[in-house]
Amino acid sequence: MKRRQFIKAAGLGVAASAVAAPAIAQSTPTIKWRMTTSWPKSLDTLFGGAELMAKAVGEATDGKFQIQVFAGGEIVPGLQVVDAVQNGTVECGHTASYYYFGKDPTFAFGTSVAFGPNQRLNQSWWTQGGGKEVLNEFYKKYNAHALLSGNTGAQMGGWFRKEINSVDDLKGLKFRIGGFAGKVLQKLGVVPQQIAGGDIYPALEKGTLDACEWVGPYDDEKLGFYKVAPNYYYPGWWEGGPMLLTFVNLDKWNALPKAYQSVLEQAGHYANTWMIAKYDEANPAALRRLLAGGTKLRGFSPAIMEACFKAAKELHGEIAATNASFKKVYDSMTNFTNNGYQWFQVAELGYDSFMARHSRG
Repeated sequence: MKRRQFIKAAGLGVAASAVAAPAIAQSTPTIKWRMTTSWPKSLDTLFGGAELMAKAVGEATDGKFQIQVFAGGEIVPGLQVVDAVQNGTVECGHTASYYYFGKDPTFAFGTSVAFGPNQRLNQSWWTQGGGKEVLNEFYKKYNAHALLSGNTGAQMGGWFRKEINSVDDLKGLKFRIGGFAGKVLQKLGVVPQQIAGGDIYPALEKGTLDACEWVGPYDDEKLGFYKVAPNYYYPGWWEGGPMLLTFVNLDKWNALPKAYQSVLEQAGHYANTWMIAKYDEANPAALRRLLAGGTKLRGFSPAIMEACFKAAKELHGEIAATNASFKKVYDSMTNFTNNGYQWFQVAELGYDSFMARHSRG
C-alpha cells in the first residue's frame, strides 16, 4: 500500500491493511457545512478560533469535510446562533451558550455561571466530570449537540463611566453583561442589557449604557471601550473560566460518519487550546497599553463581591427549586468544582501566589 493511502487509513483509527479502498471511500464522503458565529471578524481570537476549527477539519479530511465560517450578522444575528442550528438554517454554530438563557437558564452552564469554575476546572468538568454528557442530554431538547471549542480564561469585570465603590452604586446602572449573570445583578438594582459584541460601543458612546463588559484587555482594546469609559474593573466573577461551544444540528451530527465526528470534536479541542494560549499571550501587552493610555484599573470591593456572591447563590437556589434540568447540571458542576478547589488551594494557589509576587520586579 502506498504511504499516502496508509496515512489516510491510519487517520481513521484503523489498520490500513484491514480496510478496503471502497470502505474508506464510503466512510469519507464529501460534505460541505456552514458555521455561523456570534463574533465579528475583527475579534481574531473568538472568530479566529472558529476559523481554526474549520481549517483543522478540512486538513484532517483532505478537504472532503469543509466548513465555511460566517461572522455574526452574515447569516443570522450573533445572538441567534442556536436558533439557526436548531431549525437547520446552518449545520453548526460557534457561540457562548449563556446567550440563550432566555430559552432556559440551563443554557448558562455551557459557558459559565456567576462564581462558577475557573478555566481549568470548567473544562475538567466538561471532559472528566460528566459535564459534556449532562449538558448534551439537555441540548437534545433543542435538536443540538455541543462540542467544546474555546475558553477565554477569567474575564475582566468591565468598563464603567464612573467609579463603583459600593453596592449602592450599582442601583440603576445600565450595564451590558452577557448571559445569565444579568439576573444576579438585577437583584442588586442593575439594569442588565444583553448586546452582541459589535453593537456595544455605539450604545456605550451614546449613553444607552453606563458600563459594559466583554472579555479582557486584548478584545476590549479592539472594541474601543476605553475611549468612553475609563474605569476598568476586575474580576469578571460571572466568567471565571467561560467555555465556548460549537452547537451542531443533532440530525446532522447523527448522520456524520464516526470518523468525521471524531475529527470535528478533536478540531474543537485544538481550537480551544489555541484560544487559551492566544489570550494568555495577548492580554498582558494589551493591558499595559491600556494603562499607558490612561485606563484606570480598579478591583471590585470586597463588599460588592460578597453581595454579588450572595445574590448569585440565592438565584441559583431559586431556579434549581423549580427547574429540574438546571438543578441536575448545577449539582454536577458544583460538586465537581468544590472538590477541585479543595485541591487547587494546596499546591496551585501557593505556587501561583509566590510566582506572582516575584514577577513584579
